[in-house]
Amino acid sequence: QVQLVESGGGLVQAGGSLRLSCAASGRSFSAHAMGWFRQAPGKEREFVARISWSGVYYTDSVKGRFTISRDNAKNTVYLQMNSLKPEDTAVYYCAADDARWGHAVREYDYDFWGQGTQVTVSS
Repeated sequence: QVQLVESGGGLVQAGGSLRLSCAASGRSFSAHAMGWFRQAPGKEREFVARISWSGVYYTDSVKGRFTISRDNAKNTVYLQMNSLKPEDTAVYYCAADDARWGHAVREYDYDFWGQGTQVTVSS
């Protein structure tokens, strides 16, 4: 089992920045690929970013603005979000994949999930 706890969400004006953190506990953190997803009101949850032994991967709408990274010594994965837009408003979820490699973007590819943190971007 892997337990995931997100933090760092909040209210920010358009053009601002936030850094989300996801602290993991349980089985070996470095053995897991990690991802971020988000769900806006009335919409399905969607893939945002992934970091694995294959590298990093982003959905097109956040490329150049968001950066995913990890600190295996701290069992933490981060999502640095810059140049935020109102359409980035959503609940952001951290997820862990038992696979170490690849660019999985589907929810069912991930095995463990956090509870989510709200990000609201005002115009």
